[in-house]
Amino acid sequence: MKFTPTAILPTITVLLFAGCSSTTASINPAKYDKMSCAELNSAVGDTATEISQIAIGRGKVANTSVPGWLLGGERVKTVVANRDTAKIEWLQQQQQAIITARKSRCPSSQ
Repeated sequence: MKFTPTAILPTITVLLFAGCSSTTASINPAKYDKMSCAELNSAVGDTATEISQIAIGRGKVANTSVPGWLLGGERVKTVVANRDTAKIEWLQQQQQAIITARKSRCPSSQ
């Protein structure tokens, strides 16, 4: 398969804009007050799984070899990695809020 600029540029555009969900959404600890201990435990696990998956993807992006002739390729790689880092940081804050709620309500988690 031959890679040409016209074939790779749409791919880079998709990578750049894929998953552009807002990571600036605020974390609402009040929503965790209504959850049971089992739901809180599940939420911690789900968040940890998502953090791991994003970190693996970020590592793959960071280790991708971009051809020198592809202008802006390194910049796209950096933008995607930075976006993933921001998402991981947000998920870690969310996970900390869940853990705090779990500690205050679930005696077995202390």
